[in-house]
Amino acid sequence: MLVLCSSSETLKDPTPIEFIVSENDAKLRLDHFLAKRLPQYSRSRLQQLIRGGFVRFNGASTRPRQIVRAGDKIDLRESPVEQIETRPQRIPLDILFEDDDLIVINKPAGLTVHPGAGQREHTLVNALLSHCTTLSGIGGKERPGIVHRLDKETSGCLVVAKNDLIHRELSRQFADRTVEKIYLALVAEKLRKPTGVIEERIGRHPVHRQRMSVTTKRGRTAKTEYRVVRSNEEASLIECRLHSGRTHQVRVHLHHLGHPVLGDKVYGARLVKNFPRQMLHAWKLGFRHPRTGEWKQFQASVPDDFKEAVAGTGLQMA
Repeated sequence: MLVLCSSSETLKDPTPIEFIVSENDAKLRLDHFLAKRLPQYSRSRLQQLIRGGFVRFNGASTRPRQIVRAGDKIDLRESPVEQIETRPQRIPLDILFEDDDLIVINKPAGLTVHPGAGQREHTLVNALLSHCTTLSGIGGKERPGIVHRLDKETSGCLVVAKNDLIHRELSRQFADRTVEKIYLALVAEKLRKPTGVIEERIGRHPVHRQRMSVTTKRGRTAKTEYRVVRSNEEASLIECRLHSGRTHQVRVHLHHLGHPVLGDKVYGARLVKNFPRQMLHAWKLGFRHPRTGEWKQFQASVPDDFKEAVAGTGLQMA
């Protein structure tokens, strides 16, 4: 677990986590087996733990691609406390909700969620490190507290976990697809149908590795339900309900439908003129609070640039 200072949480992590491989799971790669059994962990995080020696395979360290067989014993322990290298920064946060376990943010467009190659500062994580006394460490020291992400240019609701137990439970809800995620998107042209469902697998583009695609053979299942709110011949304002959480899901699915998000430089490059960023807003987020069991629902106010973009196409928000 990653701790910013001494934590006051009273619950303890159930470590080590132990598994005995069944016949049904035999012949899987070790990282695939653990991802199947521990959906609250990302695949990359599990691979980090395996390579770091925190996963024991029949009592010994191993590698992510190790093939498991029936009867194999697997033990996973979380890595010890890591020193955070990311610098806290006082960046204003639009807080929709906060308690001792989690915080829900209305992320502004233009704010990157976590540090990465080429950007170490001025991210949401920098702001959270300044605001919160503890954050979960499941995502590693680069992504403390980050349960899910929004693209830099996407605004709206995002939940952050303050401890590992809450992080695991929220991640499980995202994996089980019980989290409500509703986006607003301003897209090109008028849709033929007022409602619909897009179910196309999404994976890394075979050539352009920074893009996602529905044409790859190794894509993962993805489902987006949409409803047209307003439309004219130039544009449509639509509401998208996500039933999965793949990278760039809304953008890729709408591009596949033939109605890319306006302002999207990756999937709608010919339609970026007159739009300051991709017109996508994570409008509503709902989940069950891991500690209280209460259903919590949040709505992020629509930012001015989004409203202005809608008005610029001749549509109205309401």
